[in-house]
Parts: sequence; C-alpha cells; structure tokens
Amino acid sequence: MSGHSKWAQIKRQKGVNDARRGQLFTRLGREIIVAVREGGGGDPNANFRLRKAVDAARAANMPMDTIDRAIKRALGGGEGTQLEEIAYEGYTPGGAAVLVYALTDNRNRTAAEVRNVFNKGGGNLGENGCVDWIFEQRGVIEIELDGQDPDELSLEAIDAGAEDVEPAHEGDETLTVYTMTTEVDAVKAALEARKMKVVRAETALIPKTTIELDEKTSLQAFRMIERLEELDDVQDVHTNADFNEAALSQA
Repeated sequence: MSGHSKWAQIKRQKGVNDARRGQLFTRLGREIIVAVREGGGGDPNANFRLRKAVDAARAANMPMDTIDRAIKRALGGGEGTQLEEIAYEGYTPGGAAVLVYALTDNRNRTAAEVRNVFNKGGGNLGENGCVDWIFEQRGVIEIELDGQDPDELSLEAIDAGAEDVEPAHEGDETLTVYTMTTEVDAVKAALEARKMKVVRAETALIPKTTIELDEKTSLQAFRMIERLEELDDVQDVHTNADFNEAALSQA
C-alpha cells in the first residue's frame, strides 16, 4: 500500500488547483446530491455516505448554506438528481491500474471524454471488472508526526485499534494508519485521546498491490491521471501506481 499516501498527497495538492478552477465545489455538490439519493436521506447522522460527503465539503471550506442547498435540492428532486454513477477501468502507460468514478447526466459524452484521455495519454481503457478487484475499501487516518518517533506512534496506533500502519519515510510529515471502514471514527477518537493530532480520517479505496513505474512512465501516467481528474464529470480517480520520485519533481 506504499503508493497510497504518495498519491493522496498529490491529490490534496491538486485539490487546491481544482478549487481555483471552480471545479471542486461542483464535484462536492454532486456527491452530496447522489449521497442523499442513494444513501438513504438528508440526515448525515443516519446516512454514512452523506456524512462523508459533507465532511469532505467542510474540509474544502464549502459554506454550510451551500451544503444545505445541495441537500435540499436532492430531497426536492430538482436539478442534479438525475446524475448517474459510472465507473471506468483501465491502465496507465507502464501497466498500473486506474479506476475512474464519474457522475454524469450524459453517459455517452462522459465515456467518449474518458476514452479520449486514455488513448491520448498512452493508456488503455479496459472492460468492467478488469481492475476494481485490486482495490478495497478501508479506513485511512493520517497522524501528524511533528518530530515524534514514527515507530512509537505506530505502536500506539495499533494499541488504539489500527489494523495496519504504513511505514514512514524520511521527510514524511504524517503517519498513515489503516482501519476497518466501520472503525474509522472509533480509532480516530482513540488516537486523539492519546494526544495525537489527526489531520485526516476517511474511508478510501486502497490498492492491495502497487505497480512501480519508471521515470518515463511515471510522468506519462501522472499526466494522464491529471487530465482524467480535470474532466467535469469525473469525481475521483484511483490508481495503484507507485510513482518515481524524480518524475514527480517534474510534474
């Protein structure tokens, strides 16, 4: 799972750029609408998917009145409630898996746009089921290191209920721990009770295995995934690529 935290850091940095392009709030609003429709109502306390969507929106500094309007729009059956969820699966240059989630009101348009990015980026769009088995839902919690011993924090995290801890590398600012999806809130509370600073806690798709890419294919794969995430209908992109550090410095 070593590629996950690296990609997560890249995506958080990209999130700032998305906000500047005016795309992030639109994506978050769409997810709230679908979460209300598919997750069982407009109460975040009773709808886990909506709670996750609202938490993501608040983390991105979306105003509460904007969040409330999206929930009311979904409950009222108005604009945006006809969005369809679609997953696309394929491979980057170098053979790393790519799983793309989209929300769209025009399946043909979105499919054509996604296919075009794969083709131009040197990747391959595959059949349904070709890569989704590589990923699994897990709880992901990041703890601020702040000069503390990663090994000591890892042991404390395990004691607090974490299932696994990603080894820390030189220069890392956070320690990533994994939990069962149902245990994220409980483990987060246990970590905070031990005076650890939690900077992120969520459920996410985590690759069971990773594919190490060389410098050339890393750069090609990164740019292809970046173009996928810039598509208006794309909500999220997951990959099991382990990117080459030298390539990331050029991206």
